[in-house]
Amino acid sequence: MAGRDPHSNPVHTAGNAVPPLDTDLAGALDDLAGVHAGIDLIRDGISLLALDRHTTDSTQTLLAALAGSAGADVVTAVGHLVARLANADLNPALHGLPLDVQKTAQRHGEQAAFHLADPDLHQHASEASAAITGT
Repeated sequence: MAGRDPHSNPVHTAGNAVPPLDTDLAGALDDLAGVHAGIDLIRDGISLLALDRHTTDSTQTLLAALAGSAGADVVTAVGHLVARLANADLNPALHGLPLDVQKTAQRHGEQAAFHLADPDLHQHASEASAAITGT
């Protein structure tokens, strides 16, 4: 391929460019700005994932890692984090609350983690991942 212009590859056309963030995703990320440095890192990660060029293989893996593998994906990890933050035994910021409020927060955090780990919640992302390879 000596002498061939590397910029003439039809894969790298304007029509094949990764589009900018859609208004729904951009708006959701904007709404989370400044909440906490950790949330800003998550926002940056989501933006990177949305705007990066992927292969079919990496897309399949990302779908599973984000929400398509109950117990081993980002949605499940967020559920565990919610349960941790809502538990006064694991979050000292809640120690000053009345015991009944602590227990109510803990119960709701545990329920959030339970529901976010529900395999039904992960089914569509899992199926989207599987559809890419036809499995």
